[in-house]
Amino acid sequence: MANETGGGSKTVLVTISTKNIGLAIILTVLFGPLGMFYSTIWGGIIMTVVNAIIGFFTFGFGLIITWPINIIWAALAARSYNKKLIS
Repeated sequence: MANETGGGSKTVLVTISTKNIGLAIILTVLFGPLGMFYSTIWGGIIMTVVNAIIGFFTFGFGLIITWPINIIWAALAARSYNKKLIS
């Protein structure tokens, strides 16, 4: 009887960690849309494309507008992720 488990049931606990909003903000401040990949994959992809297009056509000056949008989006995405985990 090599595979006997004793007849008891097993409890499996799966833990998923929350996203740190402060870290999401810091990564996005430092790396822009690439930092957004910590909090939102789709947001990072979208804003990477948007920043590339706007940066190209405005010689980089348009990033003054899009960079804060990146930061806000990353913070809101991390908060939303955490809310979904808790509820």
